[in-house]
Amino acid sequence: MKIILLKDVAKLGKAGECINVSDGYARNYIIPRKLAVEATSSNLRIMEQKKSLGAGQRSKGEREAQAMAERLNGLSLVLSRQVGKGEKLFGSVTSKDLSEALAAQGLEVDRKKIRLDEPIKNLGMFEVPIRLHQEVVALIRVEVTKA
Repeated sequence: MKIILLKDVAKLGKAGECINVSDGYARNYIIPRKLAVEATSSNLRIMEQKKSLGAGQRSKGEREAQAMAERLNGLSLVLSRQVGKGEKLFGSVTSKDLSEALAAQGLEVDRKKIRLDEPIKNLGMFEVPIRLHQEVVALIRVEVTKA
């Protein structure tokens, strides 16, 4: 069955793409969750109109993300935490901690955009990527010190 994705779906595609999936998968999972619609001629026309309108909005969102990335690039955060034996942290530094530290400096960044593969559990200097837009990634430096 041909469907048009309404939202980005992992391992299937991005919003607006027209793809083939099995009938059962489309009817029982994708369409009921409003992740896609069936690819009829009217739905295809509607998606083309949305794509043409969305191009301007996407570029505006990308410009805003680029401006935020310029403010974030090169930014250094210093977080002090208690440590135990072997310079290991009690607990860890998570994306939520980084989001709160950025908010304290007046920069609102959603914690879901902060790309930590795993929480920081050691002292030291780390570079953390922040994905602000599909093509815009900012890097911040995080230094974890002893409290």
